[in-house]
Amino acid sequence: MILEGKVWRYEDNVDTDVIIPARYLNIVDMKELANHAMEDIDKSFAKGVQPGDIIVAGKNFGCGSSREHAPAVIKESGITCVVAESFARIFYRNAINIGLPLIETGQNISKEIKTGDILKVDVLEGTVENETGSVKISTEPLPGFIEEIAKKGGLVQYTKELIKNK
Repeated sequence: MILEGKVWRYEDNVDTDVIIPARYLNIVDMKELANHAMEDIDKSFAKGVQPGDIIVAGKNFGCGSSREHAPAVIKESGITCVVAESFARIFYRNAINIGLPLIETGQNISKEIKTGDILKVDVLEGTVENETGSVKISTEPLPGFIEEIAKKGGLVQYTKELIKNK
């Protein structure tokens, strides 16, 4: 799976309350909820994000509460994957459950990539590269079953298809 899109870059320790502020959690409609994604740190995100865009971040992306809304609004916003130096573990698990691919680089990618850059992520090969080729990072590829979960749209759909095909 190769993903390519415009970058939205953020620093270290972007927590789930910044991804989707708690004051909006009474909104049930995911499209409407996504209109508030990242607004406390980036007012332009919700209005400017396009399907296929990619978030690049520093360390500990998704820290804070176990709020399942956080990866869900990112995905609903049109983001195809998040590339970060590291992720909070529960955020990582929640993202897998809804089929949002996360690529952990362990390197200073957030210092090398800028908002607006075009990034190409090869999930199978474990490579991340900007459009000019000046930044090339090798990472661990996603395990095959996680890639399949992402392709199916999340763990629930993946499991339904496993059961149906038995």
